[in-house]
Amino acid sequence: MDLVKFVEEQAVVKNEIPAFKAGDTISVHYKIREGNKERVQVYQGAVIQLNSEGTNATFTVRKISNGIGVERIFPINSPNIQKIEVNSVGKVRRAKLFYLRGLTGKAARIKAKRV
Repeated sequence: MDLVKFVEEQAVVKNEIPAFKAGDTISVHYKIREGNKERVQVYQGAVIQLNSEGTNATFTVRKISNGIGVERIFPINSPNIQKIEVNSVGKVRRAKLFYLRGLTGKAARIKAKRV
């Protein structure tokens, strides 16, 4: 094993996160500090990509806010993520759903997988 990777893995505190993939709708409870106050903001949307593995892994969540598409990239091992909830499991055929950026309305829906 590479020594640098070993040291990085030891330094990072790993969060307990549920298994999710591109197409799933999730809620990310994220801690935000404003001055000396701290609050939790819930960001709910569809996962459009998962990037890399290990300690530097990130995922991108897209939601529609007031008719405008908003994307946010979260590091998986961020200490600011309080919890992640999987709301629905999507049925998609791609690992990266960048084509959703060009779609609006009903065309941008993701089919839900029956569980």
